[in-house]
Amino acid sequence: QVQLVESGGGLVQAGDSLTLSCAASGRAFSAYTMGWFRQAPGKEREFVASINWSGGSTAYADSVKGRFTISRDNAKNTVFLQMNSLKPADTAVYYCAGGMAANYYSGTDYAMDYWGKGTLVTVSS
Repeated sequence: QVQLVESGGGLVQAGDSLTLSCAASGRAFSAYTMGWFRQAPGKEREFVASINWSGGSTAYADSVKGRFTISRDNAKNTVFLQMNSLKPADTAVYYCAGGMAANYYSGTDYAMDYWGKGTLVTVSS
């Protein structure tokens, strides 16, 4: 069992940067593919970024590619999402997720077995 807790959300202006963190408790964090997803008001949840168990491979949604960076620190059981050049369209609740059988390149939530409760990011224009 893995518990995930996101932090770092808040209200920022367009063009600002923000870093989200996801702290994991439980065993075998380093074996999990981890990902970030988001859900904007009135929209379905969508994939943002994912990272494989070692941190050596990552994948991004086209909408955030070049602006967001996912990383992880297995020694600290934490995954990060560095968000630069934020836009109002990035406003959403951001969720951290993980799964041992998930593939980082899938771009989906398939096999993401564990989810945090989310952290709200609001970008004003």
